[in-house]
Amino acid sequence: MKLLITGATGLIGAEVVRQAITDDTIDEIIVLVRSQPEITNSKITVVRHNDFSDYTGLEEYFKKADALIWCLGISQTQVNRKQYEVITYEYTLACARFCLIANPSIRFVFVSGDGADRSEKSRTLFKKIKGKAENGLLSSGLKNLVIARPDAVRPRHKNKRAPFAYKLVYPLFPLVEIMAPSKVIWSDVLARALIKIGNQGYEKNTLENMELRVLGKS
Repeated sequence: MKLLITGATGLIGAEVVRQAITDDTIDEIIVLVRSQPEITNSKITVVRHNDFSDYTGLEEYFKKADALIWCLGISQTQVNRKQYEVITYEYTLACARFCLIANPSIRFVFVSGDGADRSEKSRTLFKKIKGKAENGLLSSGLKNLVIARPDAVRPRHKNKRAPFAYKLVYPLFPLVEIMAPSKVIWSDVLARALIKIGNQGYEKNTLENMELRVLGKS
């Protein structure tokens, strides 16, 4: 399988790359990135790309990819409201539209988040815009779409690009696991679940955190 990954330098995306390297079913990992990733391997094809609202010129990579795992994202604490919507919603839908042209059969795996609100009425920006992105994808015409909704992602490897607010909560993960174990998912477990979805698809179009945990551990 040839796997295309966006957001490959982030916490989740980088872990997907690590797990894909060790997965014998994957022969090529195409990472679409603005900056050079730290992880290197003979399986990896690095495609430097700056404008995620326009994918012109990247047809060859999309055409040969069997699946795309969309890990590109940013914390709502790092940007203003408009920038968050552009990155979370507009970039995602621009890619979906390009997929429909370049490779309509590609399996599109979208990393959303727990609590994404498809009514788009939530007062929480994250929930509202993630829900809007899900709605946009569901009505986009993509034939092979799966939405993953992880909750609190506990990193197996610390990521230098993680937002400061996220780094502050690292020490709290053991406590969260004790108090609310169903809310936590290890990054490597999530990554393996996303790769399995990309490889095999899933029986329904949306997976919640506990379903991702089961899939990533199986």
